Amino acid sequence: MKQPSIGDPRSRKMSHSVREATHAGSWYSAKATELSSQLKSNLSKVTPLPDLAFNPPEQNAKAVIAPHAGYSYSGPAAAWAYASIPTDKIKRIFLLGPSHHSYLPGVALSTFGSYGTPLGDIPLDTDTIASLKQTGIFSEMKHSVDEDEHSLEMHLPYIRHIFKDRKDLTLVPILVGHPNAQTSKELSKVLAQYWSDEETFFIISSDFCHWGTRFSCTPYYHNAPPPPNAVPPVTQETLPASFEPPELTKRFSSAVSNPDVPIWKSIQYMDHEGMDLLRYPAEFAALEKWEAYLDETKNTICGRNPITVLLGLIQHVYHDKPEDQKPTFTFVRYEQSSKCVNGKDSSVSYVSGVLKVPK
Repeated sequence: MKQPSIGDPRSRKMSHSVREATHAGSWYSAKATELSSQLKSNLSKVTPLPDLAFNPPEQNAKAVIAPHAGYSYSGPAAAWAYASIPTDKIKRIFLLGPSHHSYLPGVALSTFGSYGTPLGDIPLDTDTIASLKQTGIFSEMKHSVDEDEHSLEMHLPYIRHIFKDRKDLTLVPILVGHPNAQTSKELSKVLAQYWSDEETFFIISSDFCHWGTRFSCTPYYHNAPPPPNAVPPVTQETLPASFEPPELTKRFSSAVSNPDVPIWKSIQYMDHEGMDLLRYPAEFAALEKWEAYLDETKNTICGRNPITVLLGLIQHVYHDKPEDQKPTFTFVRYEQSSKCVNGKDSSVSYVSGVLKVPK
């Protein structure tokens, strides 16, 4: 299925150019020494979680979900995903992020030759990108769209840092818009051949709930219980004996406010609902359950479409595999930028999850 190109006609002539680190100096430090020190500090705080069988780096990790906000907000949470990556055996990274600034009906590829960071450039796998273009599924990003998009860029310093000066590392950035069912099906088939490569890793860029009137998102569970599978540093609490499924109000107001359930706890429960649905991505109807959750809660998970692409890929690869050969997600970090207590507050949630395939 041939998609129209959204790239400018000069893109092929500019294929060896470097994408500038346009968010350096604002969303993160443009000074290499300062940035490296910050990333090193964040990673040093990642510790094993015996209760979750998390002992980074995870040698059987195949993908991560990690946030993409400014590093002062999401950098510490993202470190938990990056610490899990088995860098010694990885040579190619597929980086999937949502399109924030330009409407995209499907999926698009970069036309740059490399991505710049204050810590050094990351070369793109231009051969793989050329092969992907030949499928007819992908369009091309304009350079301006590519450089405006932070969902891809915010992962680059972490990638360059953990892989140090490795010359054999390449990147395949994919901007995910709103692919239809047929494109999504074809995309799963195309990506499956790369999934089977042991030297290829997938990074899914996504923040979780963006709560507040400025995001046009104020859902509220007035009777939200503690999450049944608490993600650190959220502590596990015992569910009340009288537990009933919480009732969702689509728009918060003082009339529905419960003093025992501040807004941030409602957000926490809703985000954990989503994470719970992703824990077993290869199980029957996991994709449909995820889409139903998004439709019901309207949770503003900005990387929901890249996550959906990953779910579709896993469903395609593992649909006929026995249970003991199917991957599972372990969520190892959950944070909120601030704790909302009234309708004027706002926050963004940050999640790090590690997808592990059976050894």
